[in-house]
Amino acid sequence: MVLWLELMCCLLVIAYAGYFLSRYGDVIAEKSGLSASWVGLILLSVATSLPELVTGVSAVTFADAPDIAVGDALGSTVFNLAILIVLDALYRRETLYSRAGQGHVLSVMLGTILIAFAGFSLLLDRAGMSPALGHVGLYSPLIVVVYLVSMRAIYSYEQRTLAEYTEVSADRYPDVTLRTAVRGYALAALAVVAAGSWLPYLAKDLSVMMGWEQSFVGTLLVAGVTSAPEIAVTISAVRIGALDMAIANLLGSNLFDIVILALDDICYTHGPLLAHVSSSHALTAFTAVMMSALVAVGFVFRPQKRIVLGLTWVSLGLFMLYVLNTWIHFSHG
Repeated sequence: MVLWLELMCCLLVIAYAGYFLSRYGDVIAEKSGLSASWVGLILLSVATSLPELVTGVSAVTFADAPDIAVGDALGSTVFNLAILIVLDALYRRETLYSRAGQGHVLSVMLGTILIAFAGFSLLLDRAGMSPALGHVGLYSPLIVVVYLVSMRAIYSYEQRTLAEYTEVSADRYPDVTLRTAVRGYALAALAVVAAGSWLPYLAKDLSVMMGWEQSFVGTLLVAGVTSAPEIAVTISAVRIGALDMAIANLLGSNLFDIVILALDDICYTHGPLLAHVSSSHALTAFTAVMMSALVAVGFVFRPQKRIVLGLTWVSLGLFMLYVLNTWIHFSHG
C-alpha cells in the first residue's frame, strides 16, 4: 500500500503542476505574441515531457532499469494519442478534427517518422545489426537531427500559414505579467522534475513486488503517470478555449519523447540502450505509428459526425488500437 500511495502522490503532484504549466504557457503565448500552436508544440510539450525525461535518465543511471525508460518513452506516445479521444469527447462545439488547424498534419506525420524509426532501430539492435558510436547507438544522433529539422520545418510552415490556424483573442490576462508567467512556469516545471525523479524507483519496486515485467510497468503504469501533465494541460487548454495549443502539446510531446530515448541512450553506459531491452517495445512503437497515421487521416478528412458516445470514427479507431496494445502488454507482462 505504501508503494501505491507514493505512486498516487507522484501522480497528484504532476497533474497539479501540469495545470499551471498550461495556464502560464497560455499567458506566455499571449504576452510574447507567439501562436498557441507554437507554444504548445515547443514550450508546453517539453515541459510536460519532463517527467519522461527525468524518469528515463534516472531509470538508466541510478535505478538500472532500461526497460522502464524505453517503456515510458514509447508508452507515452501511445498514451498521448489516446488523450485525443478524451479531447474529442470534451470539445462539444464541433468535432475535434473539423476544428483543428491544418498545421497539425505536419506535426503528426513528422512524429510518425520518428516513432517508426525508433521501432525500426529497436528491432535492428535486438538483432545485433545496428552500428554504434562507443556505447551510443548510431540512431541516437540521427533522432536528434531529425527532431531539430522537424522543428525548423514546422516553424517555417507556421510562418507561411500563420493566419490559417492561429487562435486570435483579446487580452485575457491583463493582471499577469510575462515575468510572472515565466516564474510560475519554471516553478511548475521544477515540481514535475521532482516527482519524475522519484518515479523509476517506485516503478522498479512495484515490478518486483507484483511480479510484473519492467517493460509492462514502464509501458502502461509509468507512461500513464508521467503523461499526467499532458492530461492536465489538455483539459485546461480546452477550458480556456486554446484547442490548437492542446493538440500541439500532445503531438509535440510525441516528438520530444523520441528525443528522450536518444538522451537515455547517451546516459546508459552498458552499450546501445535499445539492444538491452525487451523486443515487446517494438509493438508499442508500431501501435503509436498506426495511431498517428489515423490521426493524420482525421485532420485531412475532417469528420463532421459523432458515432458512439460522442466520438468520431477516428477516435473510436484510436480507442481500439490503444485497448489492443494494452491487452497484449498485459497478457505478456
